[in-house]
Amino acid sequence: MLEKIIDFSIRNKLIVILFTLTVAAFGLYAVFHIPVGAVPDITNNQVQVITTSDNLSTQEIEQYITAPVEMEMANLPGVKEIRSVSKFGISLVTIVFDEKLGTYLPRQLIAEKIKSATAKIPEGFGEPEMGPITTGLGEIYQYTLDLKEGYEDKYTATDLRTIQDWVIKRRLSGINGVVEINSWGGFLKQYEVAIEPTRLASLGVTLMEVFDALEANNHISGGAYIEKTNQSYFIRGDGQVGSVADIEAIVVKQTQGVPVCIRDLASVQEGHANRYGAITANGKGETILGQVMMLKNANSKEVINAVKERVAEIQENLPEGVTITPIVDRSDLVAKTTLTVVENLILGAIIVFL
Repeated sequence: MLEKIIDFSIRNKLIVILFTLTVAAFGLYAVFHIPVGAVPDITNNQVQVITTSDNLSTQEIEQYITAPVEMEMANLPGVKEIRSVSKFGISLVTIVFDEKLGTYLPRQLIAEKIKSATAKIPEGFGEPEMGPITTGLGEIYQYTLDLKEGYEDKYTATDLRTIQDWVIKRRLSGINGVVEINSWGGFLKQYEVAIEPTRLASLGVTLMEVFDALEANNHISGGAYIEKTNQSYFIRGDGQVGSVADIEAIVVKQTQGVPVCIRDLASVQEGHANRYGAITANGKGETILGQVMMLKNANSKEVINAVKERVAEIQENLPEGVTITPIVDRSDLVAKTTLTVVENLILGAIIVFL
C-alpha cells in the first residue's frame, strides 16, 4: 500500500503539490480564524426563567411563582433536569435540555409555555422571562466609569449610572456576538412622591386616587392629521411628565370647582430605587461597573475586538471628565494561555527532535 502511494506521488507530482498547497492554505486560514478561548465552555444546554417580585417573601415566591413555572416546564420534550432557587424578590428556574436540541429550539418551547405559566401567577406578582443566551463564561469584558482629577464633585453616583444606562449601554448593544450589557452600582434615578397623610385626610383624597391620577397623567396619545396648503399637520397629545414641576401640577380631583394638585398633598423630589449593594474601585469611593456578556458559542476574540473598537468610539463622546477604564479583558487571558500552548509545542518538538 505504501509503495503504491509513493509510486502515485512520483508519477503525479503536480497533483501532489496542488493538494499540499491547498492543505497549507486551509491551515493558514484556520490559524487566523479559528475561535480561540481561554478555557473550554462545558456548560450544559440550559435555559433560565427569571421572575422578579418586590413584594413577596421567599415562601411566597416558591408558592406563587416558582412552583407554577416548574409545573409548566416539566412536560417539555427533551427536558433532563429542572432546578430552582427561590429568594426574597426573585425566582430562578433552570431547565436543562438534551444537547441534541440545540440552543434555540428549547427557548422556543419555553416561550410557548411562559404564557400559560404567567396566567397561573396572580396578577401583580411578576411575569416570568427567559435569561440571556449566554453561559457562566460569557463575561468577556468589564469596565468602570472613573472621573478625572478635578471632576469628582461634578458628577454624582446617580449621574454616572444614568450615563451608563442611557449612553454607554445603548451604544454597546447591537454588537455582533454581544447578548447583554449589565450595569452595577450607583443609584437608579426615579421620581418620588412623598404623600403627607394629614393633608390627604383634610382634602378628602384617597391614596388610590393619587395613584390613579399619577398613572393617568403620564401618557402620549396620537390623533389624526390636518391638511393645509399641501402640508399635513399631525395631531398628538403630549401628556408625559418631564420634571418635578410637571408632577406637582397633576390634578388629582376637584373639590367644589377647586382643583387639588399633587403639590397640595405631597412633596415631589428626585430619588433612587432601592439597591442591595455598591461598587468601589481602587479605594476612590463608589463607581459604576459595566459587564459585557457574550452570546453562547460566539468567537470571543472577534467579539472582544469589536467591543474595544466601540468603547474607543464611545469614549470620544462621553461628558468631559468621565472615562471608561477596563478591568477585565478576556483577550489578555486568551493571549497568555495561547502563549503557554505555543511554548509547550515548541519545547515538545525540540525534545522529540533531540
